[in-house]
Amino acid sequence: MRSLTSLTVSPTSPLLKQPPPFFPPPPPRVSHDPTLSKSGTCRATQVVDLFPAVSPEIVVREARLVDCWEVAETHCSSFFPGYSFPLDFMLRVNRVVGMLSGFSVPTGCRRACLVAVIGGSVDDMFVIGSEDFKIGGFDGKFSLSKGYVAGILTIDTVADFLPRKGPLQQRRTGIAYISNVAVRERFRRKGIAKRLIAKAEAQARSWGCRSIALHCDSNNPGATKLYKDQGFRCIKVPEGANWPQPKTAPNVKFTFMMKLLNTPTTV
Repeated sequence: MRSLTSLTVSPTSPLLKQPPPFFPPPPPRVSHDPTLSKSGTCRATQVVDLFPAVSPEIVVREARLVDCWEVAETHCSSFFPGYSFPLDFMLRVNRVVGMLSGFSVPTGCRRACLVAVIGGSVDDMFVIGSEDFKIGGFDGKFSLSKGYVAGILTIDTVADFLPRKGPLQQRRTGIAYISNVAVRERFRRKGIAKRLIAKAEAQARSWGCRSIALHCDSNNPGATKLYKDQGFRCIKVPEGANWPQPKTAPNVKFTFMMKLLNTPTTV
């Protein structure tokens, strides 16, 4: 696992000062974790926290601007693990731009990006900024002890996954929607996805939602079991109904799942 307490730099980085010619140059401190390339981590940069983690706990909170690159990297390494440099780098840049410019929501709707942070603190010392200041879907606060992003989730009340109602084609309300759930490969099976979902449910309740929904890949039994254990149930879409589907490969089949928010969650 990549160290969270040391600075890792590229062999070509200007941070490495060259010694006099009669001394052999010291070897650069780089990570040799074989899971990094396997999980699709971007090879263009080696992102490491400059400040040591104060504890190994997992904290789930809203994403901040300082988390932007790690959110993009978590998303791309989970959903597009086969890409290599330079395409992986371009994909991450595209994702960052998309997050900052495409998180605008229709009037009356809400959206939040949640992150599971390892090595963070509940109090998040040295927090700068205000919760009311947001850029895109990101909290405008900064923290020097931000930790390491291990998982992400997006939740909103836009309700584009539901057919409009009435002659005016009004959006349906009271239903939150979960998307882009991703956990970095080396942090999986540690309960991070469950923590993210529980936080999303709490967020939906604070917005006044009665239920929460998502689309799950029908060919992913692990994800299906996870959501069922959390209280989600498969909902049959009426035959011939023209419901919007997630934007992804056309050969991927989805199951639509929903949960009433008064249903208890399995922890």
